[in-house]
Amino acid sequence: MAGELLPIVVVIPTRNRPEALRRTLGSLAAQSVQPAELVIVDASEDDCTRLMCLEPSIPGLESTILWQYAETAGAAVQRNQGVRTSSQSVVGFFDDDILFEPYCLERMWRALNSDDRLGGVAAMITNQRYQTPGRISRIVFCLMAGKTELSYAGRVLGPAVNLLPEDREDLPEVVPVEWLNLGCTFYRREALPDPLFADHFKGYSLMEDVALSLTVGQRWKLANARTARIYHDSQPGAHKSDPAVLAEMQSINRHFVMTKILGRDRVSDYLKLALFELFSLVSSLQSHSGRATFSATLRGRVGALRRIVIC
Repeated sequence: MAGELLPIVVVIPTRNRPEALRRTLGSLAAQSVQPAELVIVDASEDDCTRLMCLEPSIPGLESTILWQYAETAGAAVQRNQGVRTSSQSVVGFFDDDILFEPYCLERMWRALNSDDRLGGVAAMITNQRYQTPGRISRIVFCLMAGKTELSYAGRVLGPAVNLLPEDREDLPEVVPVEWLNLGCTFYRREALPDPLFADHFKGYSLMEDVALSLTVGQRWKLANARTARIYHDSQPGAHKSDPAVLAEMQSINRHFVMTKILGRDRVSDYLKLALFELFSLVSSLQSHSGRATFSATLRGRVGALRRIVIC
């Protein structure tokens, strides 16, 4: 398959991160296969990204680059815009700050085609993966799920609590999951809703990947291509600078997924949501960064509660 262009259009939303995007494209150029098209939806405040895309100078990159200026800044709306561009049979999504391990896309493509009932597959993020929960976490997950299970990896529990997939050598290459991240994902176009994301998702758009994959998962199977691996070289950005804003967005968006996508709006669902939010706050105190941003995170959670009650 070396050098093959796959019938895939990949949408990459970006803003003010040309060097991170260049590294991602350079890593893509070293893959054994590449997508036929890359749609770069750019909300940058300068021309650096546009110039890089219009005058590509990345050795080995064979994908056609289609640059677009973002009509509206925001991860979800930029992806909505990009998806409208191409008629390729498979739609992919990459973050602008990922690095591919060898054969990543080839293995994802093979996984997607291993079962015509698969609507989407995602790569394993090597530096963001499921960790065996401790005793208290396991109790909380059990309460969220309503039952004890050997593993909660790749699941969406109770009030839209999404847990990362796990990476164990005894697992198959294609592992069924309940949600897919958007860092590096392929979807069959026919499986995708139109529009891709609801107007609810603004800015950094936390939880939009859960909303999308749960929607697709209502009619299609989803899977993690476990041996297809990326490293998420997470970059700073203005959208990440205020922990209160991020905390409020995450809680508001989790509530949206819980009620609008999963249809879970009973009193017991809200009690589970409150329990999980409290658990998340307490858990954040275990790390230095969590303690440093605790006040702001608490402020954001309280702000989210006000908005949920008002709605």
